[in-house]
Amino acid sequence: MHDDPIARGVKIRDSFINFYRANYSANRMKLAVLGRENLDELESWVTELFSDVPNQNLPKLRWDDVPAMTEAELGTQIFVKPVMDMRLLDMHFVYADEEELWESQPAKYLSHLIGHEGPGSILAYIKAKGWANGLGAGPMNICPGTSHFSISIRLTEDGLKNYQEVIKAVFQYLSMVKEHPPQEWIVDEMAKLAEVDFRFRQKIPASRTVSALSGVMQKSFPRDKLLSAQSLIWKFDSDAIKRGIDFLRPDNFRITLVSQDYPGNWDQKEKWYGTEYKYEKMPAEFMKDLETASKATSSQRPSELHMPAKNEFVPSRLDVEVKEVDKPALTPKLIRNDANVRTWWKKDDQFWAPKANVKVFFRSPLVSMSALTAVTTQLYKDLVEDSLTEYSYDAELAGLEYDLQNHAQGFDVTISGYNDKMAVLLEKVLIGMRDLDVKDDRFEIVKDRTLRGWRNFGYQQPFHQIGTYSRWLVAEKGFIVDQLLEELDQVTADDIRKFYPQVLHQMHIEVLAHGNLYREDALKMTDLVESILKPKQLPAGQWPLRRSIIPPQGSNFVYERTLKDPENVNHCIDYQLFTGLLTDRANRAKLLLFAQMSEEACFDTLRSKEQLGYVVQSVPLMLTAVSGWRVLIQSERSPEYLEKRIDVFLNTF
Repeated sequence: MHDDPIARGVKIRDSFINFYRANYSANRMKLAVLGRENLDELESWVTELFSDVPNQNLPKLRWDDVPAMTEAELGTQIFVKPVMDMRLLDMHFVYADEEELWESQPAKYLSHLIGHEGPGSILAYIKAKGWANGLGAGPMNICPGTSHFSISIRLTEDGLKNYQEVIKAVFQYLSMVKEHPPQEWIVDEMAKLAEVDFRFRQKIPASRTVSALSGVMQKSFPRDKLLSAQSLIWKFDSDAIKRGIDFLRPDNFRITLVSQDYPGNWDQKEKWYGTEYKYEKMPAEFMKDLETASKATSSQRPSELHMPAKNEFVPSRLDVEVKEVDKPALTPKLIRNDANVRTWWKKDDQFWAPKANVKVFFRSPLVSMSALTAVTTQLYKDLVEDSLTEYSYDAELAGLEYDLQNHAQGFDVTISGYNDKMAVLLEKVLIGMRDLDVKDDRFEIVKDRTLRGWRNFGYQQPFHQIGTYSRWLVAEKGFIVDQLLEELDQVTADDIRKFYPQVLHQMHIEVLAHGNLYREDALKMTDLVESILKPKQLPAGQWPLRRSIIPPQGSNFVYERTLKDPENVNHCIDYQLFTGLLTDRANRAKLLLFAQMSEEACFDTLRSKEQLGYVVQSVPLMLTAVSGWRVLIQSERSPEYLEKRIDVFLNTF
């Protein structure tokens, strides 16, 4: 990047300066400032620091007459071979820049329908066929004046073989959407959910706030609606929605298919990374089929494709009883404690938002007795999530979601969001766990997805992988991906059917209810959990415990692994110093103070001055039973060299 321009007679600095003079001007720039100071003081700082930025009165940049794709690029298909094992289908349509339509945002209507995951949706249909695991859709602004509308689908193995049928299903759904006039009730529902989300949105860090605002200020929104214009829907515009739908047609898109297996005859290589790919026009017969699908009548398309029903999870009770408190409570209260159940409750007495979190922890020693039971539990958890996709999607749209996680001590069910319909979703999730119907075809799809995910783990950037191994080395019990992969092949659908009732048969339940919930609400939800699953008592002596291996003082252990990806030139070191037990508060206080003092100096020395790598982190380390200090560096330099430089930093800090 440095030598090539010089060899061509290009003066790099002069080119940069000329580019700056031609494109940078105060009238093209936007500035957002956030601070605790009053507006007058903030304004004086801005005037002092930024008033000298030259204003060349350059015209606003727009590319209305430059299409996102030319005629030669439309109707093409690109097959790409990735490093990771993945199967992804992307459909990209040329779309209009809807910045001026901020009041109605018609693309959100299309995204809502096409990306829906409930009954009648594209995903529900192709998932039932065994062709896909996920789907996302939405507009993607390229530059002022032009956009794409993309539909991205995660394919199964069968879906890869039938990718043309998947695309036909998309156009059949679009034909159904065009057949129905834009539905005002759908826009009203979206507007209500957007208003609730905007009203109770949590604060984000100051750096992200100003970064987002300065970008929004570049758009032609009214200045008094910079905070809300992108978030809220102000009106229903049927004609704008129809114009948006008209862009989603077979002669106005192209596809990208990413897979290690198909088509197998990639004939070109990308210049910079050497990625194999194939680029060609879509077959004429296929394009003809898509034209037919896009004009299908109700009798010609699958009956499974239909418009979504009204969302039962739209919150109707958003009231919060605010009470004056001298000081917010620091800890939850134990409101039930018997042989079967322990329930903790903390009423939100600080933020007074109509939201809550309910976490149910099921203790069971069976889930991690061996790598085999850990794999079986993982597949059970994935199958439950797979079975609940259609039902839980409406709840997610309405700001209420669940999370199911398995771990060494059992598994957790977490419900979070607006508290109004929280018990309804919790009940559905628990029944889904209890009455799971393990279907052979879905089991194979979920197992394949898990297999590819674990295989791909080794191809992530090293700094994403290394923490897993560091935690495993000091955990009393746990399994890394290699150990889980060894067991995965032998697990069958019948194993899941036999295993999960045994897990649910005997457990200890612990509940934490926090937020806009009364004591009675927490106890009722606890009763709901107990009445649905009805587990037998698990004696306290059989509860699995979290324990850490404590390295002996003065010891020095090194664990080395070779990356799976031979093309990755990076190394990574996770340098950990253990300082004592986590329960030693005095030690933790010193550790946290040291970490705060050393963070900037460590980054400045190892990243800025020595330039060891782009990824340099130093943080306090809080594990199950031990605490310490950690430095992580990803670099092209060897781990041995990195260790020496960290030692030098510590000795000189």
